[in-house]
Amino acid sequence: MDQRGAYQLRPEDSRTFSKDEVDGILRSDLARFERGVAQFCPVPLTQGMYDSLVSFSFNVGLGTLQRSTLRQKLLRGDKAGAAEELLKYCLAGGKILKGLQNRRIDERAMFLS
Repeated sequence: MDQRGAYQLRPEDSRTFSKDEVDGILRSDLARFERGVAQFCPVPLTQGMYDSLVSFSFNVGLGTLQRSTLRQKLLRGDKAGAAEELLKYCLAGGKILKGLQNRRIDERAMFLS
C-alpha cells in the first residue's frame, strides 16, 4: 500500500483486455445479479420488472435489494409502490446526484413497462 492506503497495481494487472474478455467478465457479473433477483424476488415479474431489478441491484448491490422496502412492497404485491421506491436511491454523500436520479427514473420506467 502507498501512503494514501491505495494498493499498487502488479505488473500483470496492467494489461489490455480483449472485447471478448470484457464481455465474459460482464456476463459473469450479471449472472450473479440475475440469480440474486430471482432469489430475493420470488414473485411473478414482467421482463421489464426483472431487467429493472437486475440493473438496480448491479448498481446498489444485492444486499441493498435484500433489505429494501422496494423488495418488501414487491413481495406484498404492491408493484406500483415498489416502482416508486426506486426513486429513493438517488443520494450519494447525502445529496441527490443527477446521474443517479436519471438512472432511477429510467429503471422505474423499465419496471413499469
